[in-house]
Order: sequence, then C-alpha cells, then structure tokens
Amino acid sequence: MSPLYTRAVIALGSNLGERSDTLSAAVADLVDPPEVRLLAISPIVQTKAVGGPPDQPDFLNMVIAVETSLPPLGLLEHCHDVEQKHLRVREVRWGPRTLDVDIITYGDVVSSDPELTLPHPRAAERAFVLYPWSLIDPAAELNGERVGDLAAKAADFADLATFDGFQNPAAADVTATEITGVPGAAERP
Repeated sequence: MSPLYTRAVIALGSNLGERSDTLSAAVADLVDPPEVRLLAISPIVQTKAVGGPPDQPDFLNMVIAVETSLPPLGLLEHCHDVEQKHLRVREVRWGPRTLDVDIITYGDVVSSDPELTLPHPRAAERAFVLYPWSLIDPAAELNGERVGDLAAKAADFADLATFDGFQNPAAADVTATEITGVPGAAERP
C-alpha cells in the first residue's frame, strides 16, 4: 500500500429492489474514482433486518476492503454519493433501503465525531458486517478482538445465511465453527 493511501473497510447492504445487482453496481461505483482502490470483496450474506421497523425484507450484506487517498470525511461523502446514485432515501432510521454504505474502519483512526464515528460504533455487534469481513481478512481485529470471534458472539449470527445469487438463501447456513475454527464457538448457555 502506498504511503498516500489508507486502508478502509466498508460495509454495504440492500433490502429493496434488485439487491444483488445493486450491491454489485455499488462496489463498482465506490472504486470507480482513482482515489479508491479495491483490495478485497467478500461473498454476500443474507440476513434479517437488525433494528428498525418490523417486517422488513431480508438484507443482502457484504464488505469490501479498499485503499484510499481520500480523507475520512471525503470517503464518507463519496459513500453518500453512491447511496444517492442508487436512490437511497433516509426517512426512517434503520428502515428499508435500496443501499446502505457504512465506513467500518479507516486505517487506525479513532474518532467520536458525530458525523463519522470510527470505528463504526455498532460494527462489533453485527455479524452481518463481521462475518463477511472475516472472510476477506481472517486476522482482522476490531477493539482488540478477531472479527470472526466477534461475529460468532453477535446476537444476529444465527440469522446469517450464505447467499447463492438467487432469492432464497443457500442450503448451507453459516456456523460459528466455519468462521472461528473452534467447535461450539457461538454456543450460548
């Protein structure tokens, strides 16, 4: 990685419209400018909505790793522009949306700025972010703990399913052993 570039982890989600197509197009849009270079892209997982209004359609979620020469707020503005290109509407907090793009980490930056809190304030609790991230970077850590271990402990872990490219989740659901290598890693008392 160039000294002028910073590694960032970005999560994407969609639960309205052609979800898979939207995610693919959004990744291309995110890495279109020369200031953002794609390093890795996770498989897509399907999940129930976490928070927000009840009875929302299921989300498709994924994570990408990029390196960027944009400053943190410049990258945030770029992410918001991509959301707008895909007709993101912000009417209901955690409501249904065509596209959600969140910066999870930006290098080692720690910030409590209300416009952009880094690392993302709820990422350590969300398997739909942590599990895909663990697939592209198994050694990644958040708050001093491996992201795969955090994923296995997250409340939404049981709702994750691999996505086979069709409207139904693939037959093989994700298990804690698959991401941590430790049998029974997510067992709860």
